[in-house]
Amino acid sequence: MNINPNPPVRVIIIAIGELIPLHPEYGVQDWDDAAGAIEWPRLASFLEGIKHTGILPDTYKSHDHLNENKPVPVDSDILSHWRIESEKLYGERIVWAIADGFLMYWDERVISNLDLRVLMRVPESVLKQRRHERHGYHTADQSDSEGSLWRDPPNYWEQIVYPAYVRAHQHLFEGEDVENGKLTGKEPGLILWEATEVDMKDIVDKTMETVLKISRQTEPN
Repeated sequence: MNINPNPPVRVIIIAIGELIPLHPEYGVQDWDDAAGAIEWPRLASFLEGIKHTGILPDTYKSHDHLNENKPVPVDSDILSHWRIESEKLYGERIVWAIADGFLMYWDERVISNLDLRVLMRVPESVLKQRRHERHGYHTADQSDSEGSLWRDPPNYWEQIVYPAYVRAHQHLFEGEDVENGKLTGKEPGLILWEATEVDMKDIVDKTMETVLKISRQTEPN
């Protein structure tokens, strides 16, 4: 065994959990407050890279397949129609990248990389039910490619999750009314869907119409 004759004064080992800020009032890890929920410079740089190259970097890893994702039924005829329309545009000379997340409209640098902006609004009661039906979340962990499993402690929704969601989105709505307010227009082109009130066909059709409209505005190289 080799022993370092000049050991460091102090060794600090950091687990990923230590990088998650604690809520100042409740003393639990706060995964949802916008400022600390995501590494914003890293995400913005990632999106900029995707726009420049059209491919995922070799370093990209995802553990989202480990999370529970219920299927969303879309009629096969609808999918077939938009697949044909998409192929008519530029064949395989254009790449569409979908960025899906719960905090897409908080960081200005991230927003600036989004060509089409869509927001799905769902009643708080539905969001709460969906959260509670899940058994946990696989969260990012630099030491484990499959992430770490997080389970909400008691009252986490009421104390942490939903208040953070409201704070992160209130600037988008008149009167800061996240649940019922109209869009302020501060994010140009943002499409708002009342997801529990609109048929999935309408959501897909309108979104794809806008995708193709934006795509036609720039001829790919």
